[in-house]
Amino acid sequence: MKKYLVSAAAGLALAAGIGASFAEDVVILKPEQQTVVREYVHKHKLASVSLLGVELNVGTALPDTVELHAIDVPDVKYKYTVVGDHAVLVDPGTRKVVEIIE
Repeated sequence: MKKYLVSAAAGLALAAGIGASFAEDVVILKPEQQTVVREYVHKHKLASVSLLGVELNVGTALPDTVELHAIDVPDVKYKYTVVGDHAVLVDPGTRKVVEIIE
């Protein structure tokens, strides 16, 4: 029985690793969109929001108190905001950060 549990745990860990590698390959914006979005965000500067105790990473869910702003770029469904002096693209449905704009 113990042998089966160890095998099952190893299989789950392997599957989780494969899922994580696929998640990293997801294309959020096409290269031409990235340039346009980056220029838009730099031209339309927002005040930075400070979120104490929140580590800003891709996948971080932003609280409802953070205002998200539309990006006037064709075929881009994401919104943006500035957190801790970093412009971020956010999925408005989940409020998760999908990209940190450099």
